[in-house]
Amino acid sequence: MDGRKRHSSDSEHDADRPSKRPCHSDSVPATNPSSATHAHSHGMHSTAVSNGNGHAHDSGQHSGALPPLSLSILGVEPMDEFIREIADFIHFQISSRPQDLNGIVEVEAKIGVLRDRETGQRLQMPVLVETILTPNAIDLRFESNMSPKQHQHYNKLLNNLKTATSSAHPASTLAYQHLHLIDNFYAPESGRGDKIRVTRNEKTGEVLATVRKIRLADLNIYSPKRAADWRISVNLEVPMPPPLGSPTHSRKKDRMSYSHEEFVIDLTQVTATSGPNSKPEILHELELELARPEYLLATAAKRGDPNASELERGAFDELIRAFVNNARILVRNADGGWQ
Repeated sequence: MDGRKRHSSDSEHDADRPSKRPCHSDSVPATNPSSATHAHSHGMHSTAVSNGNGHAHDSGQHSGALPPLSLSILGVEPMDEFIREIADFIHFQISSRPQDLNGIVEVEAKIGVLRDRETGQRLQMPVLVETILTPNAIDLRFESNMSPKQHQHYNKLLNNLKTATSSAHPASTLAYQHLHLIDNFYAPESGRGDKIRVTRNEKTGEVLATVRKIRLADLNIYSPKRAADWRISVNLEVPMPPPLGSPTHSRKKDRMSYSHEEFVIDLTQVTATSGPNSKPEILHELELELARPEYLLATAAKRGDPNASELERGAFDELIRAFVNNARILVRNADGGWQ
C-alpha cells in the first residue's frame, strides 16, 4: 500500500470537497412506514436546551432554532479517511493493472464474514467500529456464503426498495431482472494459471461471456457492530476464445439482479458441482458491483488532473463514496448470523 501515489494534499482535498450531505437512516424502509411521533409531550418542555457546542441556553429567551454550524473552523469538511483509503486502493489497482491484458476492470464488494483461519471463528479485534484491515497482515479467510434465512431477508428488503419510491431521488428507481445462468470452468491449455469461465443463459444456451478472471487485489473491512463484514475486490476479466475439452466443474446461478444508478446488487443462489458424481453444494451470496467499467476508468483518469474541471477531478471519489455507502447499507441491514 505504500506504493500508492497520493494525488493531492489533505488540505487541498478538503477544500475541493462538496458540502456535507444530509444524514439518513441506514435501515431499509418498510413499504408502509408508520407516521412519526411528536418529539415532546404536552406540558413537558425543558427550560435548558443544548446549542450543539456543549453550552446551554434558556429556551424561553431564545425560541429560534440554532443557525447552521460551520463545517469546521476552516469552513470545510475534513477528509473522510475511510472512503479516501478505499478510493486510493481502487485507483492504484486500476492504474497499475497489467497493460498487456485487454481486460474489463471489475470492482465489487461482497458481504460475508471474516474468519480466523486457525480457529474458524469470526475475527475478533480490539476496535469499536468498522475498520479497513492492512492486506495480508492477518491470517484470515473471507466467507461469503450466507444462510438461506439471510438470503430471504435480503430478498425481501430489496424487493421492498424496488416497489418504494425514493423521497430523495424520485426519478431514481431500482430496476430488477431474474437471471438463470450456468458457469462452466475449464483448465487453461498451459495447465497453469486462472481457469477459463464460460457463462451461458440456462434457458436459451446462449454464451454470454468467455473470460479468464484475474484477481488483482482484495481489501477487507471488519465491522464489529454488525452481523457481517465485507470485502472489496478489484479484478480483471480477460476475454478468451472458446476452450477445448470438458469442464472441471460448474455452477448454476439463480440470480436476482437489482440495478440502481451506477451500481448493480446481485443476490444469488449458487448450486456448485465439482464432478458428475459429486454432491451439489448450495451457496447464497450477496455482492455489489460498479455497473459501468468504462465510466470507472474515465473518472479514474481525471482524478488529480490539474487540467480537468473540479467536477471531473472529483467524479471518481464521488463514485467510490456512493459505492461505499451502498455497501454499508447492505452490511448494516444484515439480519442474524452467517452460517
